[in-house]
Amino acid sequence: MSAISIGQAVVLGAIEGVTEFLPISSTGHLKIAEGLMGIQVDDRTVVGFSAVIQVGAIAAALVYFGKDIVRIVGAWFRGLRDREERYHHDYKFAWWVIFATLPIVVVGLAAKPLIEGPLASLWVVAGSLIVGSGVMWAADQMGRHKRGEDDTSLKDAMWVGCSQILALLFPGFSRSGATMSTALILDLERVAATRLSFFLGIPALTGAGIYELKDAVGSGAAIAPLAIGTVVSFLVAYGSIAWLLKFVAKHSFNSFVLYRIVVGALLFGLLGMGVLH
Repeated sequence: MSAISIGQAVVLGAIEGVTEFLPISSTGHLKIAEGLMGIQVDDRTVVGFSAVIQVGAIAAALVYFGKDIVRIVGAWFRGLRDREERYHHDYKFAWWVIFATLPIVVVGLAAKPLIEGPLASLWVVAGSLIVGSGVMWAADQMGRHKRGEDDTSLKDAMWVGCSQILALLFPGFSRSGATMSTALILDLERVAATRLSFFLGIPALTGAGIYELKDAVGSGAAIAPLAIGTVVSFLVAYGSIAWLLKFVAKHSFNSFVLYRIVVGALLFGLLGMGVLH
């Protein structure tokens, strides 16, 4: 029997689509929703389901940034053949994304038992939401917001890529929140920080979804909930991406900081009262 029904898959897919790229933790919100619906958050099937429906959100990013991705990938292939092409920023950027993805792959494989076990706790989610809020607020205040996307370097990509590990180990910290905060500390302006977060998230999250697919299905997850949750995630995520890029162009991250603190405090309260476990 599947641990997740079709109705629950629709709800969780929508939550994944809204929260995957916003710096408020998709994993945290999924675990809260699962807890409220009586779903065991550390069940192997549930963990696999959550990873797989991320692919829907990543597919939305692939479609939304399709022209950019085609340009970057094309520059990478041309650079492999032509030495002159290797001086172009797009060629270098493609390699930076590859290099910056390696740390989270290594840690993800090495720490898989912890990630799916003790670190899947809602107590960890609540604490990470609040701690991550402080990091995000400090980063937004510290950053000088003066560097654009064309000013990024391998060093920037590696720092931002490594910061994804925080969200991997501490669900609730937010992958987007960690990567955007790191980019802001490196003085990237908000739109550039957000776009860099997207590009670095695509290979990591796609790989995680594909890796978890066999475990999700093999552990009892039905194909229908997985498929429906993924489609809903795609549709909602596309709108979420468009909204976020417009929002960060004119606003700070303070509203996300405040929201995270409220959700984290509320979650601590629900756990303390025994409403969630």
